[in-house]
Amino acid sequence: MPANNITINLLGDSDMEHTPVGRIVNWAITYGRYIMIGTEIVVLLAFISRFSLDRKLTDLKEEVSQKQDIIEANLPFEKDVRILQDKLAKIKTLIAAPVKPLDALTIFQTILPQGVYLSSYDLNKDKLLIQATAGSTQSFAQFMTNLQSSKYLTAIDIGDIKRDPLAGIQFAFTAQLVAIKPK
Repeated sequence: MPANNITINLLGDSDMEHTPVGRIVNWAITYGRYIMIGTEIVVLLAFISRFSLDRKLTDLKEEVSQKQDIIEANLPFEKDVRILQDKLAKIKTLIAAPVKPLDALTIFQTILPQGVYLSSYDLNKDKLLIQATAGSTQSFAQFMTNLQSSKYLTAIDIGDIKRDPLAGIQFAFTAQLVAIKPK
C-alpha cells in the first residue's frame, strides 16, 4: 500500500495572514529575502572592490616613493638655486637702494680724519655699520666732531669703545645715511 503523504505546515492556517504576527512573517518571507540578497550583493561588491583599492594604494605608495627619490636626488641643485635666488634678491635691493656704496664711501672719506682707520664697513640700504680704530684721543675727538657736523649722517649711535695699548681706541658706531642726490 502506498504511504499517505504527510504534510507539515509550520506557519499555520491561512488565517495567519490576517493577524499582525502573520503580516510580519509574510513580509519577512517575501521582502526580507530581497533585502538580504541586496545586502549580500553590497558586501560582495565591497569585498571585491577592496582588491582594486589595495592595488591603487600600492601603486600610489610606489609613486610617492619614486618622487621622494627624485626630490632627494635634486636636493643639492635646489639648495644651489635657493642660494642664487637669495643673492639675486640682495643684488636687487642694492641696485634699488637710493644710496650708492661709492657715494657713501666718498662722504665717509671726507669726515674721516688722519689717524682713524676702518676695521669693517657695512652698508645696508641706508644704515651704515662701522668698526674703526683711532690712533690717538685727538684723532678720535676730531672724528666725533666731524660725525656730528656731517649733514649726510643722522641717528648716530656709538658703542663698544675699548682702549688697546698697542692699537689705540677701538670703537663701533651705526648711523643712518641721508639720501644723496646724484651729481
